[in-house]
Amino acid sequence: MTGTSHMSPHHETLRTFTVDCDGETLSCTAAEPLQRTPTSPRTPLTAVVLHGAGTSDKARHTALLTDFAARGHHALACDFSGHGNSTGQLRELSLQRRFRQARALIDHCVPAGAGLALIGFSMSGQTVADLAAHYGSRVASIGLCAPAVYAADAWTVPFGAGFTEIIRTPGNWRTSPAFEVFRSLSTRAVLVTPADDAVIPPAVTEAIASALGTSRAPFTRFVHPEADHRLGSWFADNPVPRSHFVTAVLRGTPYEGTLPPSHGSHMRAAVDPDLRAGDEGAVL
Repeated sequence: MTGTSHMSPHHETLRTFTVDCDGETLSCTAAEPLQRTPTSPRTPLTAVVLHGAGTSDKARHTALLTDFAARGHHALACDFSGHGNSTGQLRELSLQRRFRQARALIDHCVPAGAGLALIGFSMSGQTVADLAAHYGSRVASIGLCAPAVYAADAWTVPFGAGFTEIIRTPGNWRTSPAFEVFRSLSTRAVLVTPADDAVIPPAVTEAIASALGTSRAPFTRFVHPEADHRLGSWFADNPVPRSHFVTAVLRGTPYEGTLPPSHGSHMRAAVDPDLRAGDEGAVL
């Protein structure tokens, strides 16, 4: 592993490094609090933030990583192979390889048994489900941002070798193992979507919401009318709803802590009414 670090303007340490996995070298970023404060949680968790498909990469999630670090937690992100600064070809990537690579990042950086918050954008909705099934009780919460899920028979297929044909089969997404994972959750779950998603069919979003809503998981749903599918980029430019999201992911977990002073009591007042356990109606 190689890496460099620097201090952000908000006094969190940002560190870049690489992890070798799956025949590739993955470019990774970690955000860590510099020191404990009175608002720090007794035990920090690690938020793992996973980007979407296409031209997505970890860079657009830097502000989200530092928001978790500002609450006293560790945060990680990587470029999947074929994305950003990682090696590999996108056409050779698959859902299975995404799972392997995200697991390698976690196993390399997070102590065995430590708590996790799994955050997935778009395609990584499926990856979050795969990781939640693998890590089980270690997962304190999940955050799904304009998530996608995929047919079971697409999991091992490289993106350049038949994946598209499989996922274009009408209704094939209903066979995704992700739904059973979401229904079986007992830890915190947060779903964030735009009001109009031009990429994810409404039926997919509502099926995910239904699975989370019928689970034992405390469930919060945010709908942002002014956002589009690219929620990672939108969060980067909108710190208030981004902070609401972080608060929701942590809320009610053993790792919650308290809001840092810079967020102010006015933000608590704005957030609390929309973050009740089981709330599915938060429109911000």
